[in-house]
Amino acid sequence: MAAVGVVAAALLLFSGPTAASSVEQGRRLALLYCAKCHSTDKVSPSPLKIAPPFRTLHERYPIEMLQEALAEGIVTGHPTMPEFRFDADQVGDFMAFLKTLEQ
Repeated sequence: MAAVGVVAAALLLFSGPTAASSVEQGRRLALLYCAKCHSTDKVSPSPLKIAPPFRTLHERYPIEMLQEALAEGIVTGHPTMPEFRFDADQVGDFMAFLKTLEQ
């Protein structure tokens, strides 16, 4: 019985990030790279009026297009938006976070 517990603990330890940690990592990315212009919560207006709140992005763009744009690099958006690109893990984390904002 103890061996089963050890195996279960090892699987949890090496199973990679949890869904909750993925959402938290995505939230951190949004705060670091995006919150200067975009609202990153469920109620606040965006600090930059022309930058859409993240809670409405799923209404504006098919989620697959946004996912692809994040991976390839977003070079257009609002006029003051910097160019950036997320790696595959960051895209997954960011998308997990965005899904928590959908109304």
